[in-house]
Amino acid sequence: MAKVAFLGLGVMGYPMAGYLAKQGHEVTVYNRTEAKAKSWVEEYGGAFAATPKAAAAGAEFVMCCVGNDDDLRSVCLGDDGAFAGMHAGATFVDHTTVSAKVTAELYAAGGEGGIAFVDAPVSGGQAGAENGVLSIMCGGDQSAYDAAEPIMQAYGRSIKRLGESGAGQLTKMVNQICIAGLVQGLSEGLHFAEKAGLDGRAVVDVIAGGAAGSWQMNNRYETMIDDKFDYGFAVDWMRKDLGIVLSTGDEIGASLPVTALVDQFYKDVQKIGGGRWDTSSLIKRLRALD
Repeated sequence: MAKVAFLGLGVMGYPMAGYLAKQGHEVTVYNRTEAKAKSWVEEYGGAFAATPKAAAAGAEFVMCCVGNDDDLRSVCLGDDGAFAGMHAGATFVDHTTVSAKVTAELYAAGGEGGIAFVDAPVSGGQAGAENGVLSIMCGGDQSAYDAAEPIMQAYGRSIKRLGESGAGQLTKMVNQICIAGLVQGLSEGLHFAEKAGLDGRAVVDVIAGGAAGSWQMNNRYETMIDDKFDYGFAVDWMRKDLGIVLSTGDEIGASLPVTALVDQFYKDVQKIGGGRWDTSSLIKRLRALD
């Protein structure tokens, strides 16, 4: 078992850190709102620290799941950042979905102190984190990945290194591109069924086993039909991710017309008050247009 720090106890990080504790690792947590860290310790044991530096002190592995590029920089760098508390040979594993640019920056900054850095964004949403079955796409040095992979097994079902530093984040961008198109297609299909007077549940029962089937269809169609959107990854976060995707697409010359369009549809959802709804709420936009 390892001495591990976990930084960020949001809807993803809280259960992920819990699985580390359940596996018997010695876990110290840090969260910007200390009350959340205290609650975690009451539930799982371990310890909490007042700063990322203090949480990371002596840790072999520091896992992190925060909000965005700036959040990640703030917990890594500076006098109270995790890098200041980590020793040479330790490994930082970033589960945040961020830009490849900040990943490159922190990979280099960690390397100056002998700290390995693995970018390891996750997919599977809140349910995947709570059930310990996340998909984790990784980039970084092979040796750092090999060391961290057994630790990530606590909450990951599918874990794979895709290449050098940044490859994990780029793969997560592919993931979000695919999800955006799938959810829009499912929304339009269910909306069409409603307008045509069909029983949406019966329709999905027929088509889900064929070429139209997807994880989104299997896991979200009923809540979409019921007009309920409190079941996972929020629209605000999806727009943050798609912003990264579209910016990177411009940089590398990738054409992403459908992704750009769906991003604007999510903007429409925000305008009608759906920023905290889950991403399947694209159908809500179509209903609002009726």
